[in-house]
Amino acid sequence: MVQQRRAPWIPVGVIVLAVVTDLATPPNVTSAPLLMAAPVSAAPLLMPGGIVAVGLVSMVVHAGLTRVDGTFGWHRGVANQVTLLAVTVLAVLINRTLHRQNARTRRALHIAAVAQRAVLPRPPSRLDGLEIAARYVPAENEAMIGGDLYVVQSTPHGTRLMVGDVRGKGLGAVNAVCADIGAFRYAADEAEDLGQLVLALERALVREGGRRGGLEQQEGFTTALVAEFSTDLNVVRVVNRGHPPPLLLDPQGTATVLEPSQEAPPLGMITLGDWVFPIDSFSFPPGSTLLCYTDGITEARDAAGTFYDAATRLPILLRCGTRTGTSATPSQTLDALVRDVRRHAGGRRQDDQALLALHRPYA
Repeated sequence: MVQQRRAPWIPVGVIVLAVVTDLATPPNVTSAPLLMAAPVSAAPLLMPGGIVAVGLVSMVVHAGLTRVDGTFGWHRGVANQVTLLAVTVLAVLINRTLHRQNARTRRALHIAAVAQRAVLPRPPSRLDGLEIAARYVPAENEAMIGGDLYVVQSTPHGTRLMVGDVRGKGLGAVNAVCADIGAFRYAADEAEDLGQLVLALERALVREGGRRGGLEQQEGFTTALVAEFSTDLNVVRVVNRGHPPPLLLDPQGTATVLEPSQEAPPLGMITLGDWVFPIDSFSFPPGSTLLCYTDGITEARDAAGTFYDAATRLPILLRCGTRTGTSATPSQTLDALVRDVRRHAGGRRQDDQALLALHRPYA
């Protein structure tokens, strides 16, 4: 809003600068080039009527300055006036072109946003006694859809979730995301335990790679964190397949990294051999929050190349951002984390960021 209010004053400032320059320099020095810059600077900022007004003002100012200097003639007068008129017309044409391009961009972003909601629907804010929040931050503002994913589902076996990051970018990654989420939606209800669920996801990803063929069949994989909460919410069980480990925020605000007891490769690599993956169980008392994210968080670096450390930073952020005696909501937790990662990286996003927070409130 502030930039929009300042925008009309930029061409005016150019004209004022031209006047000051002309009056402060000898008569043989002309400010016509600066005046020609005024309608050009208005092209991306104003509507066509405003651009024409800036061009006409520039022509009047130029004529007045040359009259004062006594230099109005064919070379410094008429020729510059014709040039100012041509530049004004060109600025209007540039404005219309930019307007059409912006309209196409807005339509594309709208379509991308609709597609993202279809591919990666936001989970409910409350599910089976848990408070839930999710965020998706693309590496590029225009991208909207990438290879990171999250999904939460209420099942007969408790609340189950997956956070993952597929190999690659573009439409191929989106196809893999759709396959992963579709497989999870089905298998999460059917699988008796977390091990069966992970194996079902593994087989689905391998089948999808086979259908797509080529490099995806040989090298397609998904780093994934698959978890389930017991029906009483006292325990969370986690399978980590090559993914950044989640954080457990306890009621006192301490962050614990839930490292896997044994490393396991990403999903989709079953064709390379038989892998053993542990199912790790952790206590999840009331007031706790499980925070899951992709490597867009853990691999964010500052100017010195230091990686972001959520386990260290997040408790400090939450203590500073909440009132005494209150705990942060899942949305507040994710908002604080996204802002701090952006600050740490100097506003640069090296990769997509998918975040999921699940909080168990006090009864």
